[in-house]
Amino acid sequence: LPSAVLLKDMKLMDVKLGQLGSWLAMRDFTPGGILGAIRRGYERYYNKYINVRKGGLGGISMLLAGYVVLSYTWSYSHIKHDRRRKYH
Repeated sequence: LPSAVLLKDMKLMDVKLGQLGSWLAMRDFTPGGILGAIRRGYERYYNKYINVRKGGLGGISMLLAGYVVLSYTWSYSHIKHDRRRKYH
């Protein structure tokens, strides 16, 4: 039988929908906790896609695609106002 995992140690993908509120209440939302989560996420991404023996373009292309999506969302309000404007 698999050993029981505490709710606070479970990953988000393993949490059932009914447990989501309790799981979120156990998270650390202090600035240090948020920075630690960002650091752990960056390290996981770096070790999985960048720091590999035979790497490809997958990790770099995901990073560039994320940048393109982020820059589009930042400039969307400006783009939205320009789309119905006539240039003549």
